[in-house]
Amino acid sequence: MEERRRYWRLGLTIFLTACAILVFYDTFYMGGTLQSFTTKLVSVLAPVLYGFAMAYLLAPVVNWLERLLRAALKKLSGGKDVSRADGWLRAAGILLAWLFVLFLIYLLLVMLIPQLVESITTLINNAENYYNKIYDWANGLLTGDTKVGKWAMELIDRYYDNALDFLEDRILPWAQSLLTGLTGGIWSGIWGVVNFLKNLIIGIIVSVYMLAMKERSGARCAKVVYGVFSEERARWIIRATRKVDQIFSGFVRGKLLDSLIIGILCFIGCSILQMPYTPLVSVFVGVTNIIPFFGPFIGAVPSAFLILLVSPLKCLIFIIFTLVLQTLDGYVIGPRILGGPTGISSFWVVVAILVGGGFGGLRGMFLGVPVCACLQALVRYLINRRLTKRNMPTGAYNYVNRDKEPGPEPPDKTE
Repeated sequence: MEERRRYWRLGLTIFLTACAILVFYDTFYMGGTLQSFTTKLVSVLAPVLYGFAMAYLLAPVVNWLERLLRAALKKLSGGKDVSRADGWLRAAGILLAWLFVLFLIYLLLVMLIPQLVESITTLINNAENYYNKIYDWANGLLTGDTKVGKWAMELIDRYYDNALDFLEDRILPWAQSLLTGLTGGIWSGIWGVVNFLKNLIIGIIVSVYMLAMKERSGARCAKVVYGVFSEERARWIIRATRKVDQIFSGFVRGKLLDSLIIGILCFIGCSILQMPYTPLVSVFVGVTNIIPFFGPFIGAVPSAFLILLVSPLKCLIFIIFTLVLQTLDGYVIGPRILGGPTGISSFWVVVAILVGGGFGGLRGMFLGVPVCACLQALVRYLINRRLTKRNMPTGAYNYVNRDKEPGPEPPDKTE
C-alpha cells in the first residue's frame, strides 16, 4: 500500500511538472493559447466578477444594517429571541444597502452630470481661444530677442528637415489610422457600453445572491480546504485568507471612500473659490486620488493646466488649495479611514505602483499596493516562522552585527 502511494505521488509530480513546462512554453514561446483562454473566460464570467466585487464592497454595510435591524426588532419584541427572522433581516439589509447605493448614484448624477456636461461644452467652445493663446505665447517666445528664443530657433533650424520627415513619415500616417479607427470604432464603442451595462445589471443580481449566502459560502469553502489539506495546512490557509481579506478590505474600501470624500471636498472648495470647470476638475481629482502616491499629481497637473488657460492667478490658488487638500488627506482623512498604513514602506509603495501599472494599467496601480502588502506579510511570516523554529530572534536589527559575534568557526576549505 505504501509503495503504491509512493508511485502515485511520483506520477502526480511528473504530470504536474509536465503541465507546468507546457504552460510556460505556451505562454512565452507560442501563441499564448492559455492566455487567450483565460481572457475569454474572464470575459464570459465578467458579470460574476462584477457581482463578487460589489458584494465584497457592500458586505460591511449589509452586516451593519442587519445588526441595526436586529437590535431594533429585539427592542420592539421586548427582548425576545429574533433568530427566526434572520432571513428577513438579511433581505432587508441587502435591500436597504442597494437602495442607499442607487440613491447615492442618482444624487451624484443629478447634481454632477449637468454641470459636468456644461464644463465639457465650455471647454470645447473655448478650445480655439486656448489654441490662440498657446500659439501667441509660443510665437512671442520664439520671435522675441531672448536667449530662450534664440536657442529654440537654433534647434528648429538644426532639426527642421528631420522634424519634417518625422511628421510626414510617422505623425501623418498615425493620425490617419487614428481617425480611421475612431470612425470605425464608434459602433464597437456603443456595443461595448451596452455590453458593460448588461454585465453590470447581471452583476447586481449576482451580488444579491452572494450577499444572501455569504456565510454559507464561506463555510463550504472552509470545509473544502479542510477536506483537501491536512488540518495544520488548512489552518494556515484560513489564517492567510483572513489576513489577505483584512489588508484588501481595509485598503480597497477605505481608498474608495477616501477618494469620494476628497472629490466632494474639492468640489466644495473650488465652488467657494469660483474656479472654472469645477465639476470636471473635482471628478478628475477624486477619481485619480484612488491611485496611491501618484494619484494626486496625475489629477492636479491637467486640472491646473485647464485653469491656467483661463486665469494664471486662479491656477496658483488652485495649486495651493490642492496642496492643502492633499496634506489634509495624507495626515487626517486617509489615516482615519484606512486605519493606518498598509505596513510597507514608501519605497515599496512606489515599486508596487510602477509594477502594477506596467502590467495592469490604472487597475494595476490601484491593486499593486495591497498585493505587495500581502506578499510582504507572507514573506515576513515565513521568515519569522523559520527563525523561531531555529530559536533565533525575529528582530531585523539583531542581525546587523551578528557576524561579529563569537560563534563556530567556518570550516577551512584549504585543507
